[in-house]
Amino acid sequence: FAKPEIAPVVNIHSTETKDGDRSFIQITVSDNGIGFRQEYAEKIFETFARLNPKDRFEGTGLGLSLCRRIVERHGGTITASGKEGAGASFVINLPAKQQQQMI
Repeated sequence: FAKPEIAPVVNIHSTETKDGDRSFIQITVSDNGIGFRQEYAEKIFETFARLNPKDRFEGTGLGLSLCRRIVERHGGTITASGKEGAGASFVINLPAKQQQQMI
């Protein structure tokens, strides 16, 4: 969510990390938006969770919950950190090599 008086800036950075013999791609997405209080870092991933009133910011509360489900289906993790009024960062860790899954 962007601040109405400031042009939005989104930064995306990636790097490869290791955990034992497994390699991961770490993607960090950060912005200069409205941010959130860190105590809500897990709540924002809940389905239909909204921290802001609909009359101030659009949205259904589905976006980040869908992101988490997609990342987890690929064997990864997603976390969030933020500061109210100072933007947010999201860190996604995905395995560099996908495992074959039986459906």
